[in-house]
Amino acid sequence: MKIGFDNDLYMEKQKAHILERISQFDGKLYLEFGGKLFDDYHASRVLPGFQPDAKIRLLRQLREQMEIVFCISAGSIEKTKIRADLGISYDMDLLRQIDMIRSMDLDVNSVVITQYTGQPAADSFVQRLQALGIRHYIHRPIAGYPANVDFIVSDRGYGANPYIETTKPLVVVTAPGPGSGKLATCLSQVYHEYRRGVRAGYGKYETFPIWNLPLKHPVNLAYEAATADLQDVNMIDPFHLEAYGKTAINYNRDVEAFPIVRTILTRITGNDKFYCSPTDMGVNMAGYAIIDDDACRQASCQEIIRRYCRGLCDLRKGQEKQETVDKLELIMQQLSLKVEDRPSVLPARRKREATGAPAAAVELPDGRVITGKATHLMSACSGALLNSIKVLADIPKSVLLISPDVLEPVLDLKINLLGSLSSVLKVDDVLAALYISAASDKNAALAVEQLPKLRGCDLHSTQILYSGDEGTLRKMGIHVTCDPVFPDNSLFI
Repeated sequence: MKIGFDNDLYMEKQKAHILERISQFDGKLYLEFGGKLFDDYHASRVLPGFQPDAKIRLLRQLREQMEIVFCISAGSIEKTKIRADLGISYDMDLLRQIDMIRSMDLDVNSVVITQYTGQPAADSFVQRLQALGIRHYIHRPIAGYPANVDFIVSDRGYGANPYIETTKPLVVVTAPGPGSGKLATCLSQVYHEYRRGVRAGYGKYETFPIWNLPLKHPVNLAYEAATADLQDVNMIDPFHLEAYGKTAINYNRDVEAFPIVRTILTRITGNDKFYCSPTDMGVNMAGYAIIDDDACRQASCQEIIRRYCRGLCDLRKGQEKQETVDKLELIMQQLSLKVEDRPSVLPARRKREATGAPAAAVELPDGRVITGKATHLMSACSGALLNSIKVLADIPKSVLLISPDVLEPVLDLKINLLGSLSSVLKVDDVLAALYISAASDKNAALAVEQLPKLRGCDLHSTQILYSGDEGTLRKMGIHVTCDPVFPDNSLFI
């Protein structure tokens, strides 16, 4: 993939801008940190060159001035809300992120349970935090929020929330997912700081949409595709246009919320020019680090197609709404995209037509597309992966990478001990067998060395993948799309 984004330049500009924003206040900034703190693979896909860990690396550079506050809503805990990309609940992801942050020698101040109304699951989570020695706070709903500003900005509103004791100039307020109460927590803290005589500030760090790219730029449309289930819409920031006569891009929820946020900040600070637009609140510098606009456009178009394919499959499985798919289709039409624009799609479908069996195709880093078909022994994805690493290692197609002596015990384990109803080897089964073979077979060892080269490659399957295959491919960093076709008539995949 062509590099379109200078990650080092981004880190340099982003750090400088955040430090500048801190200096505009009394050395205290509450920074609402949107998006993913770790593993921002969406950004790395649409901005080739963006490192998935760029945000946490940035915070490491600011660690002397920074501490982190996590928010999670009691409702998300009660509903066991799941992070789709990781397959774990928000509360478990929060603990995962704390572990990772601590391993990087960064300060985690506390966890705030927001919107608490006595949910039993939230009570259990609080007990777990206590047992783990993690400082925590409880924020309850504020009556009339967000319209009743007089009540909100009072001792019975924000004043009723416990004050979070912080010591660093930069307090990053983040969460495992949206709707976690980050904004309310930041504004509550600004209220308390002003009551204590500290002229604290508020800012917002969101990577997308990129405010200084055109409204219909594929990078920004890819953000709309990523949030299609929320029905987010990118739009020109009318407040920014009115205040400065310049076009800036924001999204509907920030624009809709801005009048209330500005009113609340004005009431807290006594300054009606705290910010003139929602774009003013942001500190994102990603647009300044794009070095190849065409590469980012192409990568974003591929991401939109991937999101559309995912939406079709989720709709087929009953896990998505028709309106979400309609929104994705509209975005596809705006850029005149079709699924077949993904290079791995047509070869996979041709393989299926030629063999009569489910098929998969992998686009290699050099642009070659390698196919594989399903057999009685392994899935189509397994076959495509083995064929791909053979090509990368220049191993003849006829060479067996996994010997029958290895396959037999793997199958025995899968069927007789683990009770699998299918003898078909999934991707993780094949990888395990391949690594075992590599201990005694030089071709298998050479093939194993090629596996990291598949990270970032695109794979298309002519059928919806088994959950095990999809999870393994995701861990390998392979970008997967599927035709919305079930592999068989089974009710449980």
